[in-house]
Amino acid sequence: MQIKDKVLDVPVIQGGMGVGVSLSSLAGAVAANGACGVISSVNAGYDEQDFKSSPFKANLRALDYHIKRAKQIAAESTKKGLVAVNIMTAVSHYEESCKTAVSAGADIIISGAGLPLNLPQFTKGTDTLAAPIVSSGRAARIIMKTYKKHYDVYPDMFIIEGSMAGGHLGFGADDITQGKTQTNDEILSDVLAVIEEYGADIPVFVAGGVFDGKDMAHYVNEGAAGVQIATRFIATNECDASDTFKKAVVNAKREDIRIIKSPVGMPARAINSPLLERLDAGETFTARKCNGCLTACKKDDSIPYCISRALIAAVKGDWDNGLFFAGSNADRVDRIMSVQELINEIITDYRLNKSDI
Repeated sequence: MQIKDKVLDVPVIQGGMGVGVSLSSLAGAVAANGACGVISSVNAGYDEQDFKSSPFKANLRALDYHIKRAKQIAAESTKKGLVAVNIMTAVSHYEESCKTAVSAGADIIISGAGLPLNLPQFTKGTDTLAAPIVSSGRAARIIMKTYKKHYDVYPDMFIIEGSMAGGHLGFGADDITQGKTQTNDEILSDVLAVIEEYGADIPVFVAGGVFDGKDMAHYVNEGAAGVQIATRFIATNECDASDTFKKAVVNAKREDIRIIKSPVGMPARAINSPLLERLDAGETFTARKCNGCLTACKKDDSIPYCISRALIAAVKGDWDNGLFFAGSNADRVDRIMSVQELINEIITDYRLNKSDI
């Protein structure tokens, strides 16, 4: 498929997962197999020697390195894939992260966790595409109107993320648990209507609870250009996360997947773990030194734990102290496979289920 001047052989986006779960090894392998690999920018330099003393410099340096490395991995393949970066609007140094992604040659900046209303400031006139994440037609309309008014552009693509996704969610916790959120189908329909209203031609990818090629065929038949899948890519050989994290996904049962309250004030979906059980029992802990990674974090003793430290513990394989984000279908993941095998399985299943109309 064609997205402006870029070609994507496989209309699948590997969701961005932080901290450190999707860096260059995973994103590069996905792009080398013709899909869109995504590097998560949040604390990308968590493993750098100077991360604790100079997190800002470490993160930008690591982000630049991982983008370039992922593109090098992809360039060794004859398939046409893309390398994107997920930069949450809630991260500190959002502007600097976007500029780094553009200068390093990222094909796309994917941005959510709030409305990325100034994203075209960094992408307009460059080779990097702007891809806002939205969870409603209303959000899509605000972005369309704002981009046109202030930058005379529209988004290059939209990713809609439903309430079945992993990690931080753009819905109220009660609405999620009580089933009051819009379905992916409803959000897709609303966003497509907004795009049509503006007379634009913008591809839309569906995320949140998307598991296989059958799901992909369903959304494409409903008007989507493709899908974004995250959790299944954790259980791949090339994923940058620890084997402990991969096994946590493979071993997860339906009852292990739960909605939690993040210290940044948003609901999130994660796999039950010793850390969450201790928090349920009233234990709290904070970072000795705050890295200032998220603007929404209160950075004081009122937060029950440091989410950055917990996510870093997870990616490093610390089961007792880690926070393991995962999507609603994590219990359906039953084994670890290669990225190539996973993408081939999704596309084979998609072709068997897609509409011929």
